[in-house]
Formats: sequence, C-alpha cells, structure tokens
Amino acid sequence: MPNTINTMTTKPVLLLRILIPGLLVAATGVGAGDLSIASFTGSQLGLSVLWAVVLGGIFKFVLTEGLARWQLASGDTFIEGIATHFGAWVGFIFLPYLLLWSFFVGAALMAACGVTLHALIPLFDDASQGKIFFGILSSLIGCVLVWFGGYQLFEKIMAIAIGSMFIIVMATAFILWPGHAAVLHGLFNPAVANLSGEGFAWTLALIGGVGGTLTILCYGYWIQENNRHGTEHLSRCQFDLAVSYSMTVLFGIAMVIIGSGIELKGSGANLLILLSERLSTAAAPWAGTFFLIGALGAVLSSLLGVWQAVPYLFADIWSLYVKKEVRSTAQAFTHSIPYKVYLIALTFIPMAGLLFSFKEIQKLYALIGSLFIPFVALALLILNNSERWMGDYKNRVFSNLALTGTLFFFIYITWQKW
Repeated sequence: MPNTINTMTTKPVLLLRILIPGLLVAATGVGAGDLSIASFTGSQLGLSVLWAVVLGGIFKFVLTEGLARWQLASGDTFIEGIATHFGAWVGFIFLPYLLLWSFFVGAALMAACGVTLHALIPLFDDASQGKIFFGILSSLIGCVLVWFGGYQLFEKIMAIAIGSMFIIVMATAFILWPGHAAVLHGLFNPAVANLSGEGFAWTLALIGGVGGTLTILCYGYWIQENNRHGTEHLSRCQFDLAVSYSMTVLFGIAMVIIGSGIELKGSGANLLILLSERLSTAAAPWAGTFFLIGALGAVLSSLLGVWQAVPYLFADIWSLYVKKEVRSTAQAFTHSIPYKVYLIALTFIPMAGLLFSFKEIQKLYALIGSLFIPFVALALLILNNSERWMGDYKNRVFSNLALTGTLFFFIYITWQKW
C-alpha cells in the first residue's frame, strides 16, 4: 500500500516537472494585450474566429519546437546559432531591438498589473495613480523574487499563477458557455466577419497574439535549467510544448467565448476592467472579481516570466559579443553580472512608460514584437535544414511547410500593422 500511494503522489509531480518549461513559455506569452485582443475580438466578431486561436497556437508551437530541436541537436542556443552561422552583424542588430522591446513590454506589463491590482484593491481615487503605484510595486516584487529566489522559486510561483489563471478563466467561460454547436462551428468552419472592413485585421491580430513573440526564445534557457541537454530530451520537449500550447489555445478560446457574450468597447488593460464589470452584471456580482483574479494571474505570470528570462538573452549576447565566450549555461547566466544588471534595468527603466497611455505603449509593443516572428521563422528554415549542423534532426517536409507558412503570414501581419 505505501508503494502505491507513493507512486500515485509521485506521478503528478513528475508530469509537472516535464511540463514546466513549456508552461512557462506559454504563460509568459499571455499578457494583457492577448487577453484584451481575444475578448475584444470575441465581442466584435463572435465565435466565428475560434479557428484563428487554434491556428495561432500551431504557429507558435512550430517555432518553439524548432528552437528546442536546434538547441538539443546542435548544443547551441538560438542566439549562439545566429552568432556563429550568420555573423556578428546579426547580434549588433538584435541587441538594440532587445533593448527597445524590453522597454515597451516592461512598461506594458507594469501598466497591466497596475490597472488590474487597482481594480481589485482600489486604494486611490485616481485610476492613473493606482496604475502607477501598483505597476511600480509589481515590478519591484518581480525583481526581488527573481534576484533572491532563483529559478526554483520562480517555478513554484509561476505554477500557482498559471493554475489560477487557467482555472478561473475556464470556469468563467463555462458560466457563459454558448452551447456546443456554436463553439464547434467556430472551430471547424473558418470564416472572417466583415465588421465594417476591420474583421480581417482583428482576426490577424488574434492569430498573432497567441503565445507571445520574443519570449519564445526563453524556452531554450528554461530547458537548460531543467538539465535537458541532447536529443534524447527532444520527445519530452515536444510533449510539454504540445500540452502547454494546447492549454494556451484553450485559454484563448475561453477568452473569445467570454468576450462573445458581452458587448465591449475599450482597449488594453482597461478592457479587462470593463469586462469584469460586465461579467458582474451578466452573471453574478462575484463573477467580475473572480475573473479579475484570473486576469491578475495572467499578467503577473507574464511579468515575472519576462523579468526572469529576458536577462538570459542579454547575458548570452554579452557573453558572445563582448567577452567572446560560448557555451555558458542558463544556470551560469543567472549568477552573472550582465544578467543582474539587465534585471535591474528591466525593473526600473520601463517605469517611465507608466506616464504614457497604456493604449499607445501596447500598440508600440505589438508593432515591435511583430517584427521578431518572421526573423525566427527564416532563421529556423536556414539553421534547421542543415544536415551538417542538425544531422538526423533537420527539418522534415511538414516543419518546412509550417515554418514557411508562419514566415509569410507574419510578414503580412507586420506589413498590415506598420
């Protein structure tokens, strides 16, 4: 009997250990903008766009799986790969892009946390003051947790945040469930509503918003933290990414369902507040608060994920282009001065963005982020098709078709946005 109990309690823990890197990259990619876009698109276009959520999840899975396969087969991170095979010029272009992206995403996440926390704890009469105060507080807490807690504490906190946001948002969608027939029709009958000529643009935004942009690179460092080195871990990575992006898709579908049941007007994190108020009226007084707690789990997990993982990218670039060293591990990066300097910079510099309109910050962040995905798709088409670098793990026909489709699709999205 003791052995049976031990086995039963061990299996869920082991499964979580397998899934955690994929869950981290999926949760980090779900920010206030993704929540807002999904709910607003659902409000405007209804359930007819559910298929777009699935397509977005497939695109991001293909990219992240390609990144993992490159790292496990070659032994290099993606940053090392482009530095070695594309030349130093790529790194010198990527660094200013990383700095610009970090400022706008940092400001957007602080503002999202600030607005959501102010809605839950209205200490200020002025909502903008509440946004600034709670946004700064969230940034400082994130920095302290990452600095002193390390990756192990980060994992535990993220597991709680991911669980809360997923359960609450799915429960809210269940409360507003529109019926099986309507949901299945939206999933398997692709259509784009007109919406005065804007339906196509909103559908593209929904597809592009699923699963994050630059944060998909962080998966490579998280699998290093979990001691996954070598191609023997590829199937484990493919499994955890498949489960994690499936959860991301379910989350996006739930947000579209929630939005489809309520008429919404607004943008950015303020839309989440409006959504919670409408839920309180449409369902029950407690439903709005219940939803805000889940939304807070989403935006806080995204902030904490960015604070913990994006400094890896800077430390990797610093190691390659300044110190001229390679093959540092994620564990070594977290103790390095460049990692800690970037964490501090990420904590404080984007605070200036709290003085600007959340809508404008979110728009600039989306524009800058949209430039990155086509670059990754193109790089993986080059790197992962080399038998010399990848051996038996080079791209197959499906991977090449999926990456090519992703490349041209996101080039089109970027062209539309700019």
